[in-house]
Amino acid sequence: MDFPDPIPLSALQHWCYCPRQCALIHVEQVFADNLHTLRGQAVHKQVDQPGVETRAGLRVERALPVWYDRLGLIGKADIVEFEADGTPYPVEYKHGSRSKAAWIAACDDLQLAAQVLCLEEMTGKPVPAGALYYATSRRRREVRVTAELRERVAAATAAVRSLIEVGAVPPAVNDARCKNCSLMEICQPALRDTGVASLARARLFDADA
Repeated sequence: MDFPDPIPLSALQHWCYCPRQCALIHVEQVFADNLHTLRGQAVHKQVDQPGVETRAGLRVERALPVWYDRLGLIGKADIVEFEADGTPYPVEYKHGSRSKAAWIAACDDLQLAAQVLCLEEMTGKPVPAGALYYATSRRRREVRVTAELRERVAAATAAVRSLIEVGAVPPAVNDARCKNCSLMEICQPALRDTGVASLARARLFDADA
């Protein structure tokens, strides 16, 4: 299936974390860094340079471009380890430790599963699992890519595509997600609950009267 504008894999993770964050980045084209994003960039410097090496009988490719035409996905896999028979095993690098909150870990799983779907289409081989490598704990967490997780990738891709096509930014949520979001100053989630935005608009119209 052909799509005029492929969805970047990173957008799935952004949408899973917060649809408003996804829209601000991929619809409004705004972004800002904070400590967490800078740490993530530092981690990815280890694998951002494309290259191939042989390690313990595996062919290891870094910064490998990937795509999945059926859903219209495109992106880059941090590391892909290829077995002797050509079966790929993606490893996505993340900052932090394996002890992330379950809902954050689920977003990491979604992005990794999307890489798996890409690699299956590209190689024609089944890829039952991949891994997330967490820089702080320096350990991997293997993720089995189940039928349910594959369905989540398809649903998330459709949701992101709809978000981009409509071009609307969802309202702020102002919950636990906002604290670590680099877009908090741009998003201003606190205005949703305090009513400051409504009050400001009312005063503006009063001033114009």
